[in-house]
Amino acid sequence: QVQLVESGGGLVQAGGSLRLSCAVSGRTFSSYTMGWFRQAPGKEREFVAAISRSGLNTFYADSVKGRFAISRDNAKSTVYLQMNSLKPEDTAVYYCAADSTVVIYTTDRKYDYWGQGTQVTVSS
Repeated sequence: QVQLVESGGGLVQAGGSLRLSCAVSGRTFSSYTMGWFRQAPGKEREFVAAISRSGLNTFYADSVKGRFAISRDNAKSTVYLQMNSLKPEDTAVYYCAADSTVVIYTTDRKYDYWGQGTQVTVSS
């Protein structure tokens, strides 16, 4: 059983920063491609960022490129999402997800395991 637990969400003013963490347990963390998704009220869940098993390759949604950075620490079985220059439109529940394949997918249905989500609220 693979478990993902997000943390680090909260309330921040526009222009501020937050760092989300996702701790993974149950299987070898380095065997998973990891992704971050988000879902705003009344909207579908959308891709934010993903990182390869080694951490050498990353991919971002255009809406966050240049502001967000995904990283991972395989020794700590944790993936991070550093969010800078936050905007009110970044307000959402943020989810981390794990995929057992080597391909970096931007589609949520390709991911096998999900966390419970952490709320990020950006005030204007």
